[in-house]
Amino acid sequence: MEPTWVLHELRDHVSHITLNRPDVLNAVTPEQRERVIGLLSDASADPGVRAVVLTGTGRGFCAGADLRGGSGGTSEPGERVAGDVARMLRLGAQRLTAAVLDCEKPVIAAVNGTAAGLGAHLALACDLVLAADSAKFIEVFVRRGLVPDGGGAYLLPRLIGPQRAKELMFFGDALSATDAERLGLVNRVVPDEDLAKTAREWASRLATGPTRAVALTKQLVNASLDSDRATAFTAEAAAQEINMTTADAQEGLRGFVERRSPEYKGR
Repeated sequence: MEPTWVLHELRDHVSHITLNRPDVLNAVTPEQRERVIGLLSDASADPGVRAVVLTGTGRGFCAGADLRGGSGGTSEPGERVAGDVARMLRLGAQRLTAAVLDCEKPVIAAVNGTAAGLGAHLALACDLVLAADSAKFIEVFVRRGLVPDGGGAYLLPRLIGPQRAKELMFFGDALSATDAERLGLVNRVVPDEDLAKTAREWASRLATGPTRAVALTKQLVNASLDSDRATAFTAEAAAQEINMTTADAQEGLRGFVERRSPEYKGR
């Protein structure tokens, strides 16, 4: 793999992951996919990482799977037998989306341009989504006669409800950053020139917060969408029990009692 296809920098407890194939709007190859999955897994395991920022270079955040290179999407050429496509998706696009959802650190998407197909789902799987004015989101699959993959039919109804999700997926129209914010797909839209700065500011706030409490909160919120009330309440109580054993929880309580701002260490 060409190592510069995915840029990575760990700075001030933030893992910065940048897709770097601007000539093809950062369409994802298998090598890129595996590198991003690995970096997200590393972020989960590394106590020195307390937040992640995912972005792209050039005019595109990610144009989806690189179908020309056979990247685990649905349109890889060549002879197939029954089961090949499903296997490619399970081991490819779905693993990438799952890696974001399962990352134990909060992940911010800084969407700098087009996010289409798998690229849109990669962004929407993130915990917080910042979008530049020029960003757009496209459920492009229907344009190619395909079913949405990479977790799209799971993610979108949970974010905006089934009717809105169907509208986006049935028509495949480009959704502007402003409209995405209105629908609730995006947390905030900022001028293009402010995107990187805003992402750094948000990541810095997360990186100085109680990392384990944030990780458990992410887990609770994600699981709640598939849980009944009793299960969700039980999970909440267990998470608080676990969290109370952390140094950050003790520091937070001491800060409250001593009327000072707590200093969290991510432990």
